[in-house]
Amino acid sequence: MILVTGAAGFIGSAIVKQLNDQGVFDILVCDHFESGDKWKNLRGLKFSALVPVAELFEHGCWKKPGALKAIYHMGACSDTTELDMDFLYRNNTLYTNRLLALAAAKNVPIAYASSAATYGAGEQGYSDAHAGITKLVPLNKYGYSKQLTDEWILRQKLKPKVWFGVKFFNVFGPNEYHKGKMSSVVLQSFKQITEVGEVKLFRSHRPDFKDGEQLRDFVYVKDVVRAMIELIAAGKKRPALSGIYNLGTGEARSFHDLVQATFRAMDRKPKIQFIDMPVELRNQYQYFTQAEMQKLRKALPRFEFTKLEAAVEDYVRGHLATPDPYLRSLNE
Repeated sequence: MILVTGAAGFIGSAIVKQLNDQGVFDILVCDHFESGDKWKNLRGLKFSALVPVAELFEHGCWKKPGALKAIYHMGACSDTTELDMDFLYRNNTLYTNRLLALAAAKNVPIAYASSAATYGAGEQGYSDAHAGITKLVPLNKYGYSKQLTDEWILRQKLKPKVWFGVKFFNVFGPNEYHKGKMSSVVLQSFKQITEVGEVKLFRSHRPDFKDGEQLRDFVYVKDVVRAMIELIAAGKKRPALSGIYNLGTGEARSFHDLVQATFRAMDRKPKIQFIDMPVELRNQYQYFTQAEMQKLRKALPRFEFTKLEAAVEDYVRGHLATPDPYLRSLNE
């Protein structure tokens, strides 16, 4: 059995889908649903059981040695504007630490979600080398909640034999539809183009960046989940690969590039309007992110990321422009 937490969320449901496509259906999914629409992400996907978040640590999977083959811990509050640090610490940091400790005690391979938000404004660069982790200064509380776990696991004498902390950069793709204001620029652009024929982007408030030329490392969710599954497989063969890894493409692209690609995928002429960034976001806004990917390339030398334009085209034409944009299992 494989455990996926946050399984109804964006990346979690994409992991379930990828596992299904590989013929894996004995999956324990863990999430909470409340009144939102993320439950729709699980329709058409196959799994053996669903456990509520509050009941996970009492589930029978922990009692039978060898029952769990791997854990993908994607469950967390991913809202980078969340202001309740106590909530983030309980939900993101302590819950993850507890799951990592249990994985170590039960000898279960685990991959957990960290974030590029830990890099802050990038003063220390974007290296995932362990020696520099404690020097990072996140710009927001969400990034700090992830930073605390990264530092905690590195301090532990008893770690899982196979473990990966994955620093996601700007992930976009199908099944992010429930994320609202936290959804990708591709999805927000698609909606704006469909509704009003133009896209609004934040104006730059730094003289060294032109409007729309803020740079991010955009990575397609289908690549992200393939990489995590391949990391776990590689780690089982070579446990020494375990550690904290960046998961971006290693190539920063501008928001202008991303929006232009969205217009092209929709066969529409680009029309962009620049608006002022809200004052409350300006001091925590990242103008540049670009993952250093040497460590992942060494661990997975044959892995290739989808080029930005091809990924946007697949997302728009293969999902957003279709009657059913969700990921579905290929195995019936």
